[in-house]
Amino acid sequence: MQPAPRLLALAGPTASGKTDAALALAAAFPCEIVSVDSALVYRGMDIGTAKPSREQREAVPHHLIDIRDPAQPYSAAEFAADAKRLAGEIHARGRIVLLVGGTMLYFKALFEGLDAMPPADPAVRAAIEAEAAQHGWPALHAQLAQVDPATAARLAPNDAQRIQRALEVWRSSGRPLSDFHGSARSGGLQPMALLSLEPRERAWLHERIARRFDAMLAQGFLDEVRSLRARGDLHANLPSMRSVGYRQAWQALDEGWPAAELRERGIFATRQLAKRQLTWLRSMQRRVIACDAPDAQAQVLQAAREALS
Repeated sequence: MQPAPRLLALAGPTASGKTDAALALAAAFPCEIVSVDSALVYRGMDIGTAKPSREQREAVPHHLIDIRDPAQPYSAAEFAADAKRLAGEIHARGRIVLLVGGTMLYFKALFEGLDAMPPADPAVRAAIEAEAAQHGWPALHAQLAQVDPATAARLAPNDAQRIQRALEVWRSSGRPLSDFHGSARSGGLQPMALLSLEPRERAWLHERIARRFDAMLAQGFLDEVRSLRARGDLHANLPSMRSVGYRQAWQALDEGWPAAELRERGIFATRQLAKRQLTWLRSMQRRVIACDAPDAQAQVLQAAREALS
């Protein structure tokens, strides 16, 4: 048997400092970074995803960034397959695999594996969409909570895409979506350590989220979304355009929101995302590092040294 790849994982909510910590790790150890982010896979979505800069990506090899057009979906199962392949290739080069990101389902798919879920059923999906049009997504979220409370607990009441899929799985298979994600499967990769950047004070993270959203707006985020809309082949229900920030910007352009409303709604949605990410993390075995501590980066480096020794 070939030895398992040397693999470190760095997770945390949005705006917790993962990029800077990952670059510090890559400066200290022979790493290649594998992105664990469902939005960074998309080309042309740079500002609103806080995508690592060209200089950062040239300094350290990055993988699973800019691998899909925004019109194309990308699943957790595809991520797990791609990450496993890349882990083998990086290991063969004698380097350490550094998984970095905040898409917790991707981490779970890679570490534990996923059962094969039922395929999309257009008739079931159409029925769910019709119910949502009549009663609203919060009503369907409440319905989901009755049959799959674990999945409902990590979804926002208006997360149409994920509520729809969870109900579709339930109605097609008679099994809650959480069953497919819930227990360990064979073939998963295990990290030497999962380091999790989490704030001691939620207000610290909220302030960083607000500052980052303001910076995105100043960098031309709304123009980026205008350019994506101008292509003509994208729409608001695509997974790419349902990413936090992009969904609000698309709606702002549809409905003519003033800049202040986009800012308020974008920041609120990002804070809700961070809350869901922290909920996921609490269910995972991890080493918590306070991202709002002055020596957070030094703690990350020390934890990595201990894991790799």
